[in-house]
Amino acid sequence: MRMINRLLTVVVSIFLAASVTDYSVAQTTDVPSKSETRLITLGTVAGPPPRAHRSQSSNLLIVNGTLYVVDAGDGAARRITKAGFNVRDVGTIFITHHHDDHTAGVGTLMSVSWDNQRTKPINVYGPPKTEELVKAAVQYFTISADIRIADGGRTIPISQLFFGHDVGTGLIYSDSNVMVTAIENTHFDFQKIPTSARQKSYSYRFETPNRVIVFTGDTGPSEALVGLAKGADLLVSEANSIEQRMQDLIRSGQWQVMTPEEQVRIKGQMAEGHLSTEDVGKMAARAGVKTVVLTHLTWKADDDYSTWADEVKKHFSGPVLIAKDLKEF
Repeated sequence: MRMINRLLTVVVSIFLAASVTDYSVAQTTDVPSKSETRLITLGTVAGPPPRAHRSQSSNLLIVNGTLYVVDAGDGAARRITKAGFNVRDVGTIFITHHHDDHTAGVGTLMSVSWDNQRTKPINVYGPPKTEELVKAAVQYFTISADIRIADGGRTIPISQLFFGHDVGTGLIYSDSNVMVTAIENTHFDFQKIPTSARQKSYSYRFETPNRVIVFTGDTGPSEALVGLAKGADLLVSEANSIEQRMQDLIRSGQWQVMTPEEQVRIKGQMAEGHLSTEDVGKMAARAGVKTVVLTHLTWKADDDYSTWADEVKKHFSGPVLIAKDLKEF
């Protein structure tokens, strides 16, 4: 009996010690790293082709519990769900420009929200044609929505919930959580068409109660962007490799079927419409940002971008982080 009592005492002691250990670990992991402002990179790969392990460009900013989406490429709704949030709670979306790897998920994001009983409006802000984009998405999903209304469970037409807003530059949005400033960047400057006929591409600065986060969107080098990023806590920047893009185009067979004119134009877009790692490093240093996050990454088969961070660090002395889908900063 004494032996049994001793064994029981040992077992209970081990159990209690393990419980205390588990509790302390849980306490550590449960403490949010940013109590007021959180950034989750939802999709982090560049370009329209779907990739197996990275979704297209999208970011989720959470400020005091309110959700804001910056770009919504394909996969955005699924990534928001995977991150542990209800898509229905997204009420404000910002689009940097209208390439489909930044907009393909907008319609799905809105439609799923409606399907899940959202009753408050969803507002989408972006360059000219954002209103047109949202109206087109509404028209596309109205067929499904009308059927679901007939099925029962929904009575509000989908067109009454979704609104697109064409905005200019300067202060474009503010509420109790954020102030959002936009500048036009140089993403489309390489196009050999009149300036008045070009689409517009924006970069955004989000000022929250405790952080400043700047999203470059897609852009070439830009003096306006350096000014926008001054003193930011995070610079969330695209990173482009002409070499990697050429390899991908050849591997996929796209390059071989392009006309010579198309090949010249796409190479111009690669060189002038995007940022190299050197561009990012120099811009970050000039702007005096605290940390750089590289995203909208040119696809690589090995998914190893560590050397890209090293290249940025040749010009910028602060931390350089590589975004992954669902990574928090």
